Amino acid sequence: MASSFVHLHLHTQFSLLDGANQIEPLVQQIKSFGQPAVAMTDHGNMFGAIEFYRKANAAGIKPIIGCEAYMAPGSRLAAKESGLAHNDYYHLILLARNLTGYQNLIKLVSKAYLEGFYYKPRMDKEILKEHHEGLIALSGCLSGEIPYLIGQKDMAGAMAVAGEFQEIFGKEHFYLEVQANGLDHQRVANSGLLEIAKNMDIPLVGTNDCHYLKKEDFRPHELMLCLQTGKTISDPNRMKFDTDQLYVKSTEEVSAAFVEFPNAVANTCRIADNCDLQLPLNKTYLPQYKAPEGFTRETYLERLALEGLAARLKERPSQILPAAYELRLREELTIICSMGFAGYFLIVWDIIKFARSRAIPVGPGRGSAAGSLVAYALRITDLDPLVYALLFERFLNPERVSLPDIDMDFCMERRGEVINYVVDKYGKDHVAQIITFGTLGAKAAIRDVGRVLEIPYAEVDRVAKLVPNQLNVTLQQAIDQEPKLRE
Repeated sequence: MASSFVHLHLHTQFSLLDGANQIEPLVQQIKSFGQPAVAMTDHGNMFGAIEFYRKANAAGIKPIIGCEAYMAPGSRLAAKESGLAHNDYYHLILLARNLTGYQNLIKLVSKAYLEGFYYKPRMDKEILKEHHEGLIALSGCLSGEIPYLIGQKDMAGAMAVAGEFQEIFGKEHFYLEVQANGLDHQRVANSGLLEIAKNMDIPLVGTNDCHYLKKEDFRPHELMLCLQTGKTISDPNRMKFDTDQLYVKSTEEVSAAFVEFPNAVANTCRIADNCDLQLPLNKTYLPQYKAPEGFTRETYLERLALEGLAARLKERPSQILPAAYELRLREELTIICSMGFAGYFLIVWDIIKFARSRAIPVGPGRGSAAGSLVAYALRITDLDPLVYALLFERFLNPERVSLPDIDMDFCMERRGEVINYVVDKYGKDHVAQIITFGTLGAKAAIRDVGRVLEIPYAEVDRVAKLVPNQLNVTLQQAIDQEPKLRE
């Protein structure tokens, strides 16, 4: 990689109410700087990994997927370590070098949530030893274990921890992380890190712990932190960073800031060169439904669909000729089986069948799946697509290969039974609930920021009511449409 700089410690909006970098503007900023790569290291999660990977690649920027992990001071299984003076966790940057590293990072983050959650999803050195392959580690910000011990004037302890990480990740894959954020504590940490680097022959790397895109975003970012913690901007005890330097800097800005540590800048590119993650996207990995003896998944689906259709037509006689139903069913089955989705339909059918067998209320179906006669025959949906002239191609189209999306609705009070059934059948390591992210609407954003800024409620309410009552209207759209908001 040509002489440049690569941001290796950076938070996107997926560091919820902490990072203010939106992925698309971030990638474009990196591209405008001529920087060849960029890392995403959100707090404790990998929520934005795939979006980041795709958008960075599309812009010709090498994506480095990572995570700023929360490290338990002892065992992740212990809720709280007695006697720890500052926090119940430290920070550590983990970067995936390759697919093995990415898969190990997924395992580490998952275990942190499932086994180590105590206010934050925490890892420990035990599971780092199990899943270190393919990863690069950086010692972290001032909340890292090594910088913390330096701040406590415990250089022996800091060197011991550095030795532990070097042993876990290997000499070539552990770096001491210096930052240039103007904080006095950081200067002390940098001095100690330099001493350790010289004594233990551990390379330094420079990062900027980016939380927002541009320097002028410092103030809005402070408001975001207040939203996260429920504080007002005038609260002397509110969470704050005490520096306006945590933005995405150009190579020239970074080089000037790290003039004392030129190798730390060069090592960012060395790390980026060492990272070559190729994700096998656009591949579908489904559980394998086990068909009864004597059947393939395809032939079993065909039998269930034909029997189910006959039962449906007997229950609900239709003015449409039976031949039309059979022709439609055969056409759908051909497409479903040729695209490899017979097993998917059987899995959904099995889940619905279980719910009905336990008298758990099931919704009649919604979305494009209502256009499938096979789904109707299997009682996955309860709408006859021929009667309502619904198109199967809106649901599944051989010209546009994508996983069919069947929405299943169960009684809220008993959906846990359905989830437990799926977990028992396919294993807890093969079942997940999909996260959804809520964002503030324009009116809610005005009200929340008004509260943080301690603007009188009546004034905030007056401004909020000027926002047009449109679905998903943005603040900018509201300003463009309502002249009074521009005043």
